[in-house]
Amino acid sequence: MAVTSENLNGAMPGATGSGASGHGSWQPAGPAILFAPADRPERFAKAAERADMVILDLEDGCRAENRPAARDAIRDCDLDPATTIVRINPPETDDYAADLEMLRDTEFRQVMLPKASSAAQAEELVAALGGAAQAPEQAPAQAPVQVIALVETPLGVLRAEELAASDAVAALFWGAEDLVAGMSGTSSRFTAPEAELAPGRIHAGAYRTVAAHARSTVHLAASAYGKASLDSVYVDIADANGLAAEATDAAALGFAATVCIHPGQVATIRAAYRPSEKEIDWATRLLAEAAKNSGAFSFDGRMVDAPLFRQAEAIARRAGVGKQ
Repeated sequence: MAVTSENLNGAMPGATGSGASGHGSWQPAGPAILFAPADRPERFAKAAERADMVILDLEDGCRAENRPAARDAIRDCDLDPATTIVRINPPETDDYAADLEMLRDTEFRQVMLPKASSAAQAEELVAALGGAAQAPEQAPAQAPVQVIALVETPLGVLRAEELAASDAVAALFWGAEDLVAGMSGTSSRFTAPEAELAPGRIHAGAYRTVAAHARSTVHLAASAYGKASLDSVYVDIADANGLAAEATDAAALGFAATVCIHPGQVATIRAAYRPSEKEIDWATRLLAEAAKNSGAFSFDGRMVDAPLFRQAEAIARRAGVGKQ
């Protein structure tokens, strides 16, 4: 029997359970996920071509008066359901029921739930679409409903663990701007003038403490329950270096992908998530050696435990997914 993270968990004192790997059944098709306004159907195909996945946005990215036509556009589009996510409107809005009615007429079953604040919301969404939240390999002819819970309110952050623990939730995504607005704040990141007031302690463009806390909280909750977590958007489109730094940090922390708002950000995100050739070589050799062993073993002078094995798996996954 080859080594897996599960049998290493049993072999290694103090090793954590498989849920700690942060990767459950649902995974994005690649590290760069691009928003596309649902009321701009002429952009759908180009967005899908440029990014690993596309989010057709019926909420903030769609003008309210355009939503009926946007729903028709989604019904009529021929995008691949496997690489398409639809962001619907929050459950408390009048648009929610119309969004669900539209989805029932399509094959799109990867659904982003904004302002998520309870497991019940995700469970009701799954039930409303007439499907069960289940792993793709267990799915019947109709694809299962995969709910990506968008945590972007103070209550949602406080209930991130509840959301991550729900079988109805496939992945977690977090958002900074609505979160800060929900606290009567005005900005999620430090500004250049603020950085000048405290050089070395405050960095322009870095998240303020509450936003950074929310990012960590959502990612920890997702990882604890074996769910993928998606990192938030970087809104300064012109700042490629800032995006690169943030996406590199996200990849190092184990985020499954970074969501973006402009096609020009896709290449930067992919480059940030792609491991170095040295990392790929190390992971490939470790996993090949693991296939020959049934328990703990030594590799490059180190004992291979469950966390080290999962690092190798994560590197191999990042090296092998996404459009090139």
